Amino acid sequence: MLPTTLRCPAVGRSMFAGVAFSLASSMLPMAAQTPSDSGNAARISQVSSARQTPTVLAIRRAAPAVVNIHGQKTVRATAAGMAGATGPDSFRQVNGMGTGVVIDPRGYVITNFHVVEDVDDILVTLDNGQTTSAKLIASRIRNDLALIKVDVDRPLPTIPRGTSSDLMVGESVIAIGNAFGYVHTSTQGIVSALHRDVPVNEAQEYHDLIQISAGINPGNSGGPLLNIDGDMIGVNVAVRVGAQQIAFAIPMDQVVEIVTEMIDEHNEKRLVTGLRTNGGPRDGDGVTVANVSASSPAARDGLMPGDRVVRVGSQPVDDRLDFALAMLNATPGDSLELAIEREGRQMDLAMRTEQVSGAVAGGVEELAWSLIGIQARPVADSTIRRLNTRMRTKYRGGLYIANVRPGSPADQQGISTGDVLLGIHGWQTSNMADLAGILEHPDMQRGPKAKFYIVRREQTLFGHLQIANQADNAARR
Repeated sequence: MLPTTLRCPAVGRSMFAGVAFSLASSMLPMAAQTPSDSGNAARISQVSSARQTPTVLAIRRAAPAVVNIHGQKTVRATAAGMAGATGPDSFRQVNGMGTGVVIDPRGYVITNFHVVEDVDDILVTLDNGQTTSAKLIASRIRNDLALIKVDVDRPLPTIPRGTSSDLMVGESVIAIGNAFGYVHTSTQGIVSALHRDVPVNEAQEYHDLIQISAGINPGNSGGPLLNIDGDMIGVNVAVRVGAQQIAFAIPMDQVVEIVTEMIDEHNEKRLVTGLRTNGGPRDGDGVTVANVSASSPAARDGLMPGDRVVRVGSQPVDDRLDFALAMLNATPGDSLELAIEREGRQMDLAMRTEQVSGAVAGGVEELAWSLIGIQARPVADSTIRRLNTRMRTKYRGGLYIANVRPGSPADQQGISTGDVLLGIHGWQTSNMADLAGILEHPDMQRGPKAKFYIVRREQTLFGHLQIANQADNAARR
């Protein structure tokens, strides 16, 4: 049984927890921050090629996209075991730091959630020494990942993204981070093991981590793990306290998948597009339209399942993360210029986004309860993938049935809590926006019997719902 002595080396779980609080001041001194010296370029050109090893070239390639995150948070003094605490309501401001990686030139940065958790004012120091503010855009606490937006007026260098799918035990890796405040500290080691599950405490456990021997210290959290080519293959997250050369990183493919889901969820709260896409985690995997919701802007403006999106505005799209990032700057009412490939031909389309309102903003829950008799929530992509693996199917999403109203159409057709609703009347129900589009579609308002599909105990079932007429239902209320 692994003791719960793991500490995450950054703001939330090492600067603000554990041994960091043995200092009476609870303040970690910041090392002098020196911006990268562009004047080195001329001298580098004169260095012998023997000294410019693959490690040197890898760090040089990736380092400009590594940023240093610092700020303050308020902690309860007694809970932290601080010297000088006077009672249960004693609070103190403490400094902390971590690392981030620029993934989009507009200033979007990936880091660990615990680096920015409860930080009052997130400050970011860029590769040129400039310090600016940032705001939290999206986060996933259980996966300890966050996306922040840095306030910049120039394009930032971005990290070269690699894949964690082909990592080999024993291959060389490099970590870059804000170790103890010494910015852009680089350490080297090897991949010690793959697919490690690591418990932090009784409430949290990391899954499928990369174990490495590179030195990871407080402040490294959120920084990149590189392969010898300088491609980012993971996010450094934790060390084993008391051990030597045992550290862990979240695999890059997992990071890309989770961050993409985070951004999609953030966008769905702001925008209605009606698009659902497929694509892999690596550059070049592409983005294909998997589903177009009924009555959606995507359907209205001519997008079709199977279309491959290659550009949004002026931004090339090579994978789903690119597409999600491209949508971040869109506002309701914007007309997005999309370049797509369809049946071997490239064509341009304009899709006008809409503001989340009405059923999608929350009324869809009431509508689904009154017209069908269900309470539903989106199923995680990871759950759908597990179903597809076990059932050898290709479902793209679904809605988990959390409750069924007695006597409702759903109840009459035998739909039960725990079922996963896959589609109604030929349209997929991958998310709540899909369900809203279906329930508001003119065909549905005429009250036909609509065929539905569900998954129950890894079996696909179907039936026919007599959906209540909205006007009649409103009159009854």
